[in-house]
Amino acid sequence: MTGILSVLAKAIAFVLVIVTGYVLKKKGFFQPDDFYLFSKVVVRITLPCAIISNLSGISLDRSLLFLCVLGLAANIFLVIVGYLMGLKGTGQDRAFNLINLSGYNVGNFSLPFVQSFLGPVGFAATSLFDAGNAVMCTGVTYTVASLSAGNGDRPSVKNVTKSLLSSLPFDAYMIMTVLAVFGITLPRMVINYAGTVGNANTFLALLMIGIGFEIHMEKDKLVKILQILGMRYVTAVLLAMGSYFFLPFDLEVRQALALVLLGPVSSVAPAFTGKVGGDVEMASAVNSLSILISVVMITGALILLL
Repeated sequence: MTGILSVLAKAIAFVLVIVTGYVLKKKGFFQPDDFYLFSKVVVRITLPCAIISNLSGISLDRSLLFLCVLGLAANIFLVIVGYLMGLKGTGQDRAFNLINLSGYNVGNFSLPFVQSFLGPVGFAATSLFDAGNAVMCTGVTYTVASLSAGNGDRPSVKNVTKSLLSSLPFDAYMIMTVLAVFGITLPRMVINYAGTVGNANTFLALLMIGIGFEIHMEKDKLVKILQILGMRYVTAVLLAMGSYFFLPFDLEVRQALALVLLGPVSSVAPAFTGKVGGDVEMASAVNSLSILISVVMITGALILLL
């Protein structure tokens, strides 16, 4: 019972930080555009530092590199599901499904949970999964969706690679993974600095989610939103259970995978939806609602798994 109460207390604290960001925005303390400032701070400063701090000095089993492939595979599977869901619709419908059914918001959402509830090995597992996830979220899924929508864009390895390498969290994942595999340790001063800055990541990431949270949708779009979210989370539960019960990894790694797979849709989905000419308002509603659902599901998973 004490363990359950501890998990609930931390999860409620996380929710309250999100609520704080949302309420302060509604009261005028934050403006909607402040979301982009917080996003820059989190993505370019606190998240890379959290990655450096948490992955410093750990001994990484090379078999865990398979988690990068798992991050790719989970996205590809959801892309296929999204495509099949839109077979009877237009190319634009399929493109919307591809972008808004797949992808995981790991850095801004799942990592704060993992960082607070699991140890360095769980954090490393989450980071490796996100490295594979990032390959899809930052370019490949958009390219496939654009082709499906008939926009005429063609896959570009150069553009996808450029997008990945310009992502500081992805760079941090790659550098720290290589250092961990070869047992190389960064200077103590660098680790101390990264630890100090990285400790702010959980609070700022959750506050940012609250500032960006918004749901505006027409009633006639509600059915499609519920279909996408229903399929997303039925699939998420099945993938999380499969990973936890059947993958040949240590317990903490399987716990981390279960949490990540229950996470919300990628935070860049609305932006990519707009780029393919889709309904950004509906994509934003899917994104915001997925955050609410994931908070509940991850909290439930923590109670069961810890």
